[in-house]
Amino acid sequence: MTELEPAATEALGPVPVLAVVGRPNVGKSTLVNRIIGRREAVVEDIPGVTRDRVSYDANWNGRAFTVVDTGGWDPDARGLAERIAAQAEIAVSLADAVLFVVDATVGITDADEAVVRILRKSGKPVVLAANKVDDQRTEAEAYGLWNLGLGEPFPVSALHGRGSGDMLDAVLAALPEPPPETLGEKVGGPRRIAIVGKPNVGKSSLLNKLAREERVVVDNVAGTTVDPVDELIVLGDRTWRFIDTAGLRKRVKEASGHEYYASLRTSTAIDRAEVAVLVLDADQSISEQDVRILQTVRETGRALVIAFNKWDLVDEERRYYLEREIERELVQVQWAPRINITARTGWHIDRLVPALDRALEGWETRVSTGALNGFLGRLVAEHPHPVRSGKQPKILFGTQASTAPPTFILFTSGKLDASYERFIERRLREEFGFVGTPIVLQQRPREKRKR
Repeated sequence: MTELEPAATEALGPVPVLAVVGRPNVGKSTLVNRIIGRREAVVEDIPGVTRDRVSYDANWNGRAFTVVDTGGWDPDARGLAERIAAQAEIAVSLADAVLFVVDATVGITDADEAVVRILRKSGKPVVLAANKVDDQRTEAEAYGLWNLGLGEPFPVSALHGRGSGDMLDAVLAALPEPPPETLGEKVGGPRRIAIVGKPNVGKSSLLNKLAREERVVVDNVAGTTVDPVDELIVLGDRTWRFIDTAGLRKRVKEASGHEYYASLRTSTAIDRAEVAVLVLDADQSISEQDVRILQTVRETGRALVIAFNKWDLVDEERRYYLEREIERELVQVQWAPRINITARTGWHIDRLVPALDRALEGWETRVSTGALNGFLGRLVAEHPHPVRSGKQPKILFGTQASTAPPTFILFTSGKLDASYERFIERRLREEFGFVGTPIVLQQRPREKRKR
């Protein structure tokens, strides 16, 4: 059944990453939307504005890949002259291949040439997109971009879709083939853990304590860590791959490129991890920023463990208020294992591995079709969907399309209410566990045809 394919693809492990780079106003975000087939990237491209999502799932000719929108580089921004190379290198270093977008109607600028030098140095394969080619006349101008020395320019119109097929074929040729997967077998290598949280909550201290040595710069200045540092650490007789990420920052209208790319790398770290450990400062109120990071982890479909750090600073009064905050702010992730730790001294960090194991087990839980439909039959018999406008939608059949995260498809006689969907999720957790993982429910309503 074709509609199960996208969900099944997601479970196959890491997919190749394409970074889309270019100056502002070259139509980069429109092109990203064209590649992913939906309007999701913010089309108004202001340099330095931190977006909530910077990586998107894409599929072309049956091959899945991730598109990372790196934001525009503006050579006139303050201080950017010194930092343009560093920012571009960070963005490009994440990717397996680069799509470099140039405005064919403007031609080659100094900023384009500066980026080309960085791309050459990276050694990554580059596909050159000559955008805004809406007619035959502009197509001739596009061929002037051969002078960039990056090979053949692909004339495209992000707005109208002209030429995007040829460009995407070139992108697939540049991206590595995904590793062969064996059905039912797990992708090899250590389990991948992203340590996330806002700046200065103790993520680097936690990593150092787990590694039993100073591997990461720790400073009281928020945001000391900029690059995620992959560390192979042995815990509980097993090797784990920990990614220490830069703190996700508040929304800043004029975020410096340095901070913009730090937050970009954090999002990519979450994308590439299997479990995110969200570190919260137990001594501080749970902030909007903490909740936003939580949303990112949930939307990305990763398993989740919540670690309340600096527990040695928590007194009785703070504990009382923290419990109220957890009930109010973390209501959407009641399923996530929670541990209380003090990273500085190492108190209770031995509780991390059992919590990770539980979250990974929940994330990879598979329910057989027979067991699922037996459960759904009992559920509907006990608690039928409320009647709406004289109609009562019924669940006809259910199947689990994939794990990591557990994704279910419900075939129904009509659209189910959001509240009933939440009820199904709650009962699924009671019945089958699913500790530490989001659950994705997709509906396939079969509306009766009007005669």
